[in-house]
Amino acid sequence: MPTTPPDNEKIIYLTAGAGGMFCGSCMHDNALSRALSEHGWDIQLAPTYTPIRTDEDDVSIDRVMFGGVNVYLQQKIPLLRYLPAFLDRFLDSPWLIRKVTSKAMETDAKMLGQLAHSMLLGERGNQRKEVRQLCKWLQAINPKLVIFSNILIGGCIEPLKQKTNIPVLVTLQGDDVFLDSLKEPYKTRCIDQIKQITQHVDGFIVQSNFFRDYMAEYFSIPLEKFYVTPLGINTADFESFKRTHQPHQPDQPHTIGYLARLAPEKGLHHLVDAFLELKTRPNTQHIRLKIAGWLAPEHQAYADQQFDRLKSAGHEDQFEYLGAVDRATKLEFLKSIDLLSVPTQFKEPKGLYVLEALAAGVPVVVHQHGAFPELVSESTGGLLVPYENPPLLADAILRLLEDHQLRNEMGKAGQRYVFEQRNAAQMAAATSQAIDEFFQKQKPTM
Repeated sequence: MPTTPPDNEKIIYLTAGAGGMFCGSCMHDNALSRALSEHGWDIQLAPTYTPIRTDEDDVSIDRVMFGGVNVYLQQKIPLLRYLPAFLDRFLDSPWLIRKVTSKAMETDAKMLGQLAHSMLLGERGNQRKEVRQLCKWLQAINPKLVIFSNILIGGCIEPLKQKTNIPVLVTLQGDDVFLDSLKEPYKTRCIDQIKQITQHVDGFIVQSNFFRDYMAEYFSIPLEKFYVTPLGINTADFESFKRTHQPHQPDQPHTIGYLARLAPEKGLHHLVDAFLELKTRPNTQHIRLKIAGWLAPEHQAYADQQFDRLKSAGHEDQFEYLGAVDRATKLEFLKSIDLLSVPTQFKEPKGLYVLEALAAGVPVVVHQHGAFPELVSESTGGLLVPYENPPLLADAILRLLEDHQLRNEMGKAGQRYVFEQRNAAQMAAATSQAIDEFFQKQKPTM
């Protein structure tokens, strides 16, 4: 069991904001920080790039490190790398960043790669002034530990370690998806630079055994530097589901739910493939598709293509897109569906939406890769299907929709699993224990 957190020992958790988007990593970092605080740790959640957006109470500080406006302008306009401090403070104002990023901005692929590589270069990059300011801030606070929410904001780790003895942990939770989206030569340059940075990191936190092994190979990190702390969620809002939410009866329409960003890597097109396949089967006219999630401007054409495919097949009245959902709307969405399917293309490192569905008593149908096999096998709350096989995905969905007893059993088992093993308190306890183990390793041996 984890020991009692020490008094007056602060942890700084640096999280990466995603502009106006509800971001799974932000929501994880916010929930974890809140739970760790309740667990007794003195923890401060500090946003980078932009303020975070979460569908629960935001516990982050009202300050932004590596302000997104400043970082972007310093990349584009060399003169702005020498702005006086008072102008830096203005550009890093949370209200200004919220205003500028309230609508997602499109950035060309080359610029994105250049910016990512520059950030990873730390004091050798175009944002060196921001790196020095962050190091100065951390030196003044002198925390017991700094946790980074991903390695992509870790360009400052090497100079931080050179100037202080503060230990650093990095949470890896999807860094590979961004890196794999970069064009060459920036993808290779960024990965090579990250491999240099990892040598200065004291340990890495991941939410699944799969992602530990995957990241160890991806970044050439020794396995002994990893701590696996399973993902958890705040279950308080799901208490009512245990009392009131019941799956639809056989004579009612059945609804398939999708709850994730509308982006190719999240696999909406795979679900549309399966839905169109399913609609060729007899007695499926009552099955509907309900879609919810953030849609970025750069993915509008992709989403329109999926909607047009459904309309062209004559199913315009059998699907619905709700847009991005807040907490209340998300809960209503989960009450309205019979199963959830997010058949991702990438190998999901954690699967927040799976835990949310299971907490609502809603079984899942997902691809047999990434963290999904661990979640499904441990919870018995859903079905796994081979990757990129629409007929088999349609078969699994139809099986659950038609077998009401199986659906109920899986929903109850999944809900029990999340409430007992994957709640925020359990996540905090596992993370606290990992921090304790880390500090034990840091103690000099006699």
